[in-house]
Parts: sequence; structure tokens; C-alpha cells
Amino acid sequence: MQWLIDLFNWTIPIGGGGLLMREVFGNVFGLASALGGMQRKVWAWPVGIIGNVTLLTVFLSSIFGGADAANLLGQAGRQIMFITVSIYGWYQWQKSRGMQHGSGKSTAIVPTWASWPTRIALVVILVGGTLALTPLFRTLGSFEPVWADAWTFVGSLLATFGMAKGWVEFWLIWVVVDIVGVPLLFSAGYYATAFMYVFYGVFTLIGFFVWARARAREKPAVETLMPDPTLQEPGEHHVNS
Repeated sequence: MQWLIDLFNWTIPIGGGGLLMREVFGNVFGLASALGGMQRKVWAWPVGIIGNVTLLTVFLSSIFGGADAANLLGQAGRQIMFITVSIYGWYQWQKSRGMQHGSGKSTAIVPTWASWPTRIALVVILVGGTLALTPLFRTLGSFEPVWADAWTFVGSLLATFGMAKGWVEFWLIWVVVDIVGVPLLFSAGYYATAFMYVFYGVFTLIGFFVWARARAREKPAVETLMPDPTLQEPGEHHVNS
């Protein structure tokens, strides 16, 4: 079994440190998941889960033998959160694809804009959640600046949930997560993930315009059984009959 341990700890020497290959592999799966998400393919969710499990072992490196590595509790916690929310998103997209069966669409969902109240709620939760979690993460020994770790955790939760709901705005949440996450990861020594975040920043902007264009072109093939009022267009009002 030693070969498995060696594979798990496979590191490429770079400068005075090393690049942990499972960090690279985890981000490759994450990138593949983001590409599938842009194309609105259901397989994006299970592929992303594989990457999340891999990166969870990276951000809790001291537990898995990397005594000198920095623990990023927000980064580790968000991998657990990703797995949980991804299961929900996987189910939602599978259900949506089933409801559109026979419509000729190859994608799982039709993107939609969140309502203005929902947008405001997302901002409030992002800022409020960061303020609330920062003291907790600091007590647990997360890497400084702790607020940045908390920000990436809360933002990632909202972005993943937004993707599951099919909101176009979820791509923009990823942008603000990347802006804070890149310098945090560089300072903590997680270079592969930091460089991947830089690429994600460009990728998420492209994804936003792809989904916005798809929203303008496509209409849902069927209505959901219980319409969600948060999924109306900005400025759209329901008229009671």
C-alpha cells in the first residue's frame, strides 16, 4: 500500500517548496465542473464533487501529514459545503432535465435572473456571513487574514446555491470570491489553487455572458410544479387574476 501513500503525497519540487499534485488534480476537476456548468450539463455536479473531496484533503494538510502547511478552514469547510450543495444541485438539474424531456434541449436548465430582493439578500448574506464567521475561524486557527477565508466560504456557498437555482448572477458572485481568494491562497502557499483562481476569474466573466445570452434566447419548456417567486425577471411583477 506504500505506492498509494506515495501517490497521495506526490509533490513536485518548485523553488524552496513543492507543488502537491492532488491540489493540481482537485483544481482540474473543478475546472472541468465549471466548464460543464457553463454548458449547463448535469455531469458538472459529480465531477465537481470529486474535485471537492480531493481539495478537502489539501486544505486540511496538517491532518493528512503536512505539519508545516497552513490550514484554511474556510477553504476546507467550503469543500464540505460544495459537496452538500452539489448533491442538491445535481438533483435539481436532473429534475429540470427530466421535465424538459422531449423539448429537444440538450441542457439541464434555462438560466434565469434573480429578483432584486434576492440580489439584495445575497449581498447582505455575503457581508453578514463574513462578519459572523470571521471570529469563529480565527478561534479555530484559520490562516490570516481570517476575514478573507470567511468571505470565500460564504461567497462560494451563495455561488453554488445560485448555480443550483439557475441564477445568471451566480457567475458574478464567483468573481468577487476570486478577487479575495487569489491573494489569500498565494500568501498561504497554495499556488496551484491561486493560479487556478486567476483563470477562474476570467472564466466566470465569460460564463456570465454565456448564461445571460442563453437567458435571452431560451424559454423554459415547462413550468415547475411550484413556481419560485424569486426567479422572476428584475422588475417583473405578477398580476393576480
